[in-house]
Order: sequence, then C-alpha cells, then structure tokens
Amino acid sequence: MAHKFNKVALSFHAHPDDAEAWNAGTLMLLKKKGYKIIIATMTGGDLGGCKTNMKETAKIRFEEATKAAAVLDAEYYSLGGSDGFLLDSEELRLKAISLIRKVNAGIVFTHLPFDYHSDHRITANIVEVAAMVSALDPVPVKEKPLKETPLLYHSSPFTLFDPLGSQIVPPHFFIDITSVIETKKKMLSYHNSQIELMRHMHKMDDFFEFVLEGNHNYGKLAGVKYAEVYWQHLGGGFQKEPQVQKDLSEFLINKTL
Repeated sequence: MAHKFNKVALSFHAHPDDAEAWNAGTLMLLKKKGYKIIIATMTGGDLGGCKTNMKETAKIRFEEATKAAAVLDAEYYSLGGSDGFLLDSEELRLKAISLIRKVNAGIVFTHLPFDYHSDHRITANIVEVAAMVSALDPVPVKEKPLKETPLLYHSSPFTLFDPLGSQIVPPHFFIDITSVIETKKKMLSYHNSQIELMRHMHKMDDFFEFVLEGNHNYGKLAGVKYAEVYWQHLGGGFQKEPQVQKDLSEFLINKTL
C-alpha cells in the first residue's frame, strides 16, 4: 500500500504577521489541496506596538493573528516568548515539540537560519531542533511522538540578502501565488497595529504594500506576477521528500538565479 502523507502544514515563525508576510499564499494553495493549516508564533509580538505596553500589545496582536488565521480556517498558537528578547531555551524547545506533536504536523515552515532578524534566526534554530526530535520517544513532553519526522521548509525574508548585505543561497524553488494574492492581502489587512509601527520604525507609509512588493519582485525573478520563495531543509535527521513541490506542482517554478 502506498504511503499516505499526513496533510497538516504548520507555519511556525517568530511574530504575528510573519506567516502572512512570508508564506500565506502557499498556505492557501496547500489548503486547496486538502491540507489542514496551523499558524504559530514563538513570541506574542509584544514589542510591536505604539502607545501600548507589552501586555496590551500582545493582546492586540493575538486577536489580529487569530482573525488572520481564520481566513484559512486555521488555528493560531503563540508560545509566549519575549519579542526582541527571544532566547533559545530548553523551555521553548519543549513547547515547540509539544505543539508540533499536538497538531500532528506533516510539514513545518519556519524562517531561514540566516534571516535578517535575530528573533527569526533563533526561531529557526528552535523549530529545526523541535521538528527533528518530534518523533523520538525519550523527549520529556506529554504529547505522543509523531509517527515520522515532519518535512522542514524555510520561507523567505524581504530580500535574498543576509544581515550583512551578501547574497544568500539561491532559493530551491518559487511558488506562484498570483491566483491567491487576494487571500494574502486579506490576511495581512487584519494586522492593523503594524501600519503605525512600521511608519514609526522604518518610515514605511504602507507596510502591507511593501510586503506585496517583495512578492512582486520574487515574481519577476520567477516569471510570474507574485511569488513566494522556499528552501527545503536537506540536512541530516530530516526526510527529503519534495512534498510541497509535488503537491503544488502546477504552481512550482524551479529556477536557478
């Protein structure tokens, strides 16, 4: 009997709005292929506000993220790490393992290990380890081990450059998200708190438009209108089946830059 892949995709990033910015289009396409979608963040995004304290900001952003996830009929989880002060800890690794097991993830998406933001890089480290050991019996969490290690994929930052401005490893593939760009826009639109924040921090008049411009730029590289980019984690300890590439083959663009 052919192996039946577990169609649960967990988008596991650092902050509320990261899933929407980096891979909401791909998540929608996977949902159309019968996947259950889960969105999780390592922090509550509690520094991401103006004129509110961290507790108030986290509450606002939790509500925004929950509404955005609902567009995909997705559950949203926050692990409660501290935004801007995120540390790789045993506690967060165990929480991440528990979540991966609880939702029975078949695919996990997270940041690149050399992303521009330190919270993103730390999240990538935690999620990588958590995914790798989520099928092992001795891990001291109450949830039962997964039957097999989930596949791990890395989503894109704003550009294909590292924090020091060097070109990063070219993407393994692009996903054409032109057909679902309105879904991505809708999900982003729930994160209203970030409009004022990005105007204050980065002098961006329209943060959402900046995100979409990034997808448009990736689209130009791929020869389509809008695209998201990915790298599959191919290191030891992980299966290397190109599941996303197969399930989204009609949207897949393999292109060496």
